[in-house]
Amino acid sequence: MRHTARYYSLPYNPELKTRARELRKAGMLHEALMWNQLKRGQLNGLDFDRQKIIGNYIVDFFCAEKFVAVELDGPSHDGREGYDERRDSFLKSLGLTVIHIPVVDVLKNMEAVVEYLRHHPDLRPPLQRREFFAGEGRMRFPSPGGVPEGRGGESRPAPPKRDV
Repeated sequence: MRHTARYYSLPYNPELKTRARELRKAGMLHEALMWNQLKRGQLNGLDFDRQKIIGNYIVDFFCAEKFVAVELDGPSHDGREGYDERRDSFLKSLGLTVIHIPVVDVLKNMEAVVEYLRHHPDLRPPLQRREFFAGEGRMRFPSPGGVPEGRGGESRPAPPKRDV
C-alpha cells in the first residue's frame, strides 16, 4: 500500500519529468528485465515505480511503501562515484534505503537478484495477520501465546488458580 502523504512529501523537480520519461522509453535491457520482476506486485506484493524523480535525482526503481530505492549499477556509473555518493547521501537524508545491484548480476543471474531482494530486510512483506492451516481454520501466526497454534505439541489447559 502506498503511503500517499509520505510519498508526496518527497522533493520533486518537475524539470526532470521529460528525462524520466525518456529513460523509461529507452528500454535499457537490464532495466527492462528488472522491471519485469518488480512490476504488478510480483516482489513480495510491493508496488514499485520506475524512473522515479526524487529531488534532483531519478532513481531506477522506488518502493513507496517501504521507502526503498533500487539502483542498477553498470557502466554508466563508472567514474561517477562522487555523484553516486552525493545522491545516496541525499536519499538517505530523506529516510530512504538505497539498494545497489550490479547490472552484470541482473543480466547473468536474475534469479539470485530476485531472491536477494525478496529476502532483503527492508523489502520484507508485511506480516499476514490471519493465516490459516488449509481446511483446519486454526490461526497459524501470530498467536496470543507467542507460539503458533498447531506447532510444538498439544496445547495444555491453564493450571488451576490457587486461593492464597
